[in-house]
Amino acid sequence: MSPRLKLRDISFFERPVQFARPFRFGAVTINATPQLFVRVEIEVEGRGSAVGASAELLVPKWFDKRPELSLAQTVDGLRRSLEIARGFYLARTGFLTAFDLHASCIGAQVATCAKKNIPALAAAYGPAEIDKAILDALLRGVETSFFDGMAVNIAGIDARLSPDLSERDISTFLSGRKPLTRVAIRHTVGLDDTVQGEGGVADAHENAGANYFKLKLSGDPVADASRLVRIGKELDTLGRGTKVTLDANEQYADLAVLGALMDRLDHDPALRPIASRLLYVEQPMPRDITRQLPLGSLASHGFIIDEADDSYDAFPAARALGYCGISSKSCKGLYKSIVNATRAAKWSAGGDRFFVTGEDLTCQAGLAVQQDLALGAFLGVTHAERNGHHYVDGFGETPSAEAQAFAAAHPDLYADAGQGIRLSIHNGDLLTGSLHATGFATSVHPDWSALRPLEQPKSLQEQTA
Repeated sequence: MSPRLKLRDISFFERPVQFARPFRFGAVTINATPQLFVRVEIEVEGRGSAVGASAELLVPKWFDKRPELSLAQTVDGLRRSLEIARGFYLARTGFLTAFDLHASCIGAQVATCAKKNIPALAAAYGPAEIDKAILDALLRGVETSFFDGMAVNIAGIDARLSPDLSERDISTFLSGRKPLTRVAIRHTVGLDDTVQGEGGVADAHENAGANYFKLKLSGDPVADASRLVRIGKELDTLGRGTKVTLDANEQYADLAVLGALMDRLDHDPALRPIASRLLYVEQPMPRDITRQLPLGSLASHGFIIDEADDSYDAFPAARALGYCGISSKSCKGLYKSIVNATRAAKWSAGGDRFFVTGEDLTCQAGLAVQQDLALGAFLGVTHAERNGHHYVDGFGETPSAEAQAFAAAHPDLYADAGQGIRLSIHNGDLLTGSLHATGFATSVHPDWSALRPLEQPKSLQEQTA
C-alpha cells in the first residue's frame, strides 16, 4: 500500500537566468527568464517530516502563445497557476497518497485557471511543479530512490484520470521498468543558431558529440526546406549515424502547408540527408486546431504532440487523428507522462508503434535536469532534448557553492573543464547512476537563502493598465 502524507507547507522562489545565446523557437526569441524553485514540507504517516524540492524555468510564450500577451504576461500566468495550485493543495488537510493530492486538485485547478483566462497547459504547470517537490519529500521520508519507489508505485498512481487504462495496466508498467543507465542528448538547433562553420551543427564543441539533433521549423515550407538542406550537409560531415527530429512549435498553419514540407522531404534528393535520418515531427500545427484535423496519409511520417498535450485525454485523442507519440516533460506533469507511457506500451503490444519522447524546454542544471532525466530514464526514453547545456552557461547565476555541491553529489553528471561546472556528456550521453540517490534524483537541494521569493503575479488588467 502506498504511504500517505500530509502537506504542511509550500514555498515558491525564483532566480534570474541569463541565456548564453538567444533561443528562438516558434514565434519567440528568449534571452533570459526566471527559474522557479519549489520547497514543500510534508509529514509522512508514521515516519515524521520531510522536505522536498523541484525547479523549472518560467518560460514565456510556450505554455500560452496568445499573440496579444507580452512575454512578461505569459510568465505571470505561470506564477498565477502556481499560486492557485498552492491554495488547492494546502486545502487538502488529511493524510493522502501523493497521487491522491494531484488527482483531487487537477480538475479544479484547470477550471479555476480557465475562469482567470489561463489556458490548460499553463494551468497544469503549478500542479506539475508541486507534485515533483512532494514526491521528492515522500521519497526522502521513506528513504528510497525515485527508481525504486516508482517501481512499487510509491505515489499510488491509479486510473481515475485515465479510464481507458486499468489499475493492472499501470501497476504492470511500473513494476516492469528497468531504468536506463544512460540517456543520449538530443542537440537543439534553434531558428537563430549557426548552421555552418564555427559554432555550427558539425562543430564538436557546439554539439557536445551528440548523435541526435532536434531541428526547429519556422512554418514556411520553402524556408524550412532550404535550411534543412544546409543542416543535412553538415550532418553528413560528422561521419556517424546521426538521427534527427523536427519541431514546428505549432507554426504550420494547416495540413496543406504541412503537406508541402513533407512532400519536399519525400521527393527532393537534396533533403535525403534529413529524410533518411528523421525519427518524428513534433507538434506541427497550433494546439487549437490539432484535434480538428486528422493527419490522414501524412501520418506515415510519424508525428507527435507536445503543446497540444494539455489534458489526460490528449494522447488518446491524438492517436485517433493519426499521431503516434507524445512528449514527456516534467513541466507538464510527471504523472501524466507515466500514464502516457503506460498507454504507449499497451497500444504497442497490438503491433503498431506508439511512443513517448523526451523534450526539454525548461530544464536547467541541477534539480530540473536531474528530475526530468530520471523520469525519462525510468520510462525508457533513450534520447532526450537537453537545452540546459546549450543555451545557458552551465549553472548560470547559481552561487558557486551551490553548483559545487551538485557537482560533488553527482560527479557523473557534472564536471568543470575550465569553464565552470556544467553537464558532463559522455560520448553523446548523460549518465544516470547518481540519480539513484534517496529522493527524487538529487542528493542536494538549492541554497534556499540565495533565492528570492516568487515575484507576486500581476493580473492581466494590472499589466495593461
